[in-house]
Amino acid sequence: MKNHLKIDNKLFTEIGEISRFTGRFFRELLKPRQEFEEFFRQCYWIGYKSLPLVAITAFIMGLVMTIQSRPTLVAFGAQSLLPSMVSVSLIREITPVITALICAGKIGSGMGAELGSMRVTEQIDAMDVSGTNPFRYLVVTRVMATTLMLPVLSNLSNAISLYGAYLGANIRGQISWHLFWTQVFNALSFGDVLPSLIKTFFFGFAIAIIGCYKGYYSKKGTEGVGQSANSAVVLSSLLVFIIDLIAVQITDLLGLT
Repeated sequence: MKNHLKIDNKLFTEIGEISRFTGRFFRELLKPRQEFEEFFRQCYWIGYKSLPLVAITAFIMGLVMTIQSRPTLVAFGAQSLLPSMVSVSLIREITPVITALICAGKIGSGMGAELGSMRVTEQIDAMDVSGTNPFRYLVVTRVMATTLMLPVLSNLSNAISLYGAYLGANIRGQISWHLFWTQVFNALSFGDVLPSLIKTFFFGFAIAIIGCYKGYYSKKGTEGVGQSANSAVVLSSLLVFIIDLIAVQITDLLGLT
């Protein structure tokens, strides 16, 4: 019983600390003299440097999903629906979530490890003493960059995964470029694309907040840096699924599905 109470207390304490950290982010965001140079540098590292991994994964997703789906549709005589089914599945759900999970592993862990090492080596304390606002310089720039870059990466992943799907459709079958894209765009609607785009902003925000929080308050020396990076990945990945579940429920209530 006492162990359960300790776990509950730790969980609620963690939620409260993350909420306070998020509130501090918004307060610092609204203050003038933002660190735009650092923001654009983070956009480069988070967006451009993550693109190759995201692109390769998206291409493989589209290719594999098409190859795996085709035999089932052929068994029901519905192979002509393959481009429509694959495009809706990729755009609505698979590509945004997988892209977010990749970023949670790469970006979230990177932030946790980087800020954690700066904390244990007292670099953050040195910035604070020298008059620089470490929270604004380190946290606000990274959270904003991730929030803006993840939708960009997700949209690029959508295009690349659909191209992979086109190649997958032509491995066992044969479909023209024009016919494939005509069926793709006929199957997609406003209610498929917009919710998928909006939820990627929340994915990016959650990944960056958790990564920065874990690193900013890292403890226990070098051991704490590894723990911060690991817990950042686990918690941000869990939040991605929770946000996705909430987004699905909201789109269903609004009749966008």
